[in-house]
This record gives sequence, C-alpha cells and structure tokens, in this order.
Amino acid sequence: MYAAVRRYEGVTDAAEAARLVNEGFVPLMRQVPGFVAYYWIDAGDDVMISTSVFQDRAGVEESILRAAGFVRDNLASLLPNPPEVMAGEVVASA
Repeated sequence: MYAAVRRYEGVTDAAEAARLVNEGFVPLMRQVPGFVAYYWIDAGDDVMISTSVFQDRAGVEESILRAAGFVRDNLASLLPNPPEVMAGEVVASA
C-alpha cells in the first residue's frame, strides 16, 4: 500500500472546506483505481490534513494530481497556501 499526506495551513473556514471535500473530493478519490481510504482531518489552529491510501504508487500519484486540481478549482479561497505533500510506501499498519 501507498499513502499521501497533504498538510494545509492558513485554512480560512474549516467547516466549509470539510463540506466541499466530503461532497466533491471524496467521490473523486473513490474513482481512482486502487483506492483504499481517504481521511480529511481538522487539526485545529487553521490546519487541515488529508491522507489518501491506495494499493499502489500510481493511485497515490493520481490522488496528488486530483487534489491539486480540486483545491485550485474549488477551495482556493479556503486553502490559500500550497500544501506540504508527503507520499510513500506504507511499511506498517494496524
């Protein structure tokens, strides 16, 4: 399995971002081949974190591209700063 983590700082409206992600982005993630799980986390202090889990690296790479496009097209005013993006192989899980 592979995962991507994106950390967004300076979120202007966490509740609205969560609504838009749940209604618009989650369905996009489910369409990516190899989809396992997706989480959108409100970390407080105007920080939100997303975690995407896929069966292979190609799924993670596709999720990163789709996330960038979705943020640009739908969340730019709510997530004004570029995210920190990390991705790699899952080497332990429970």
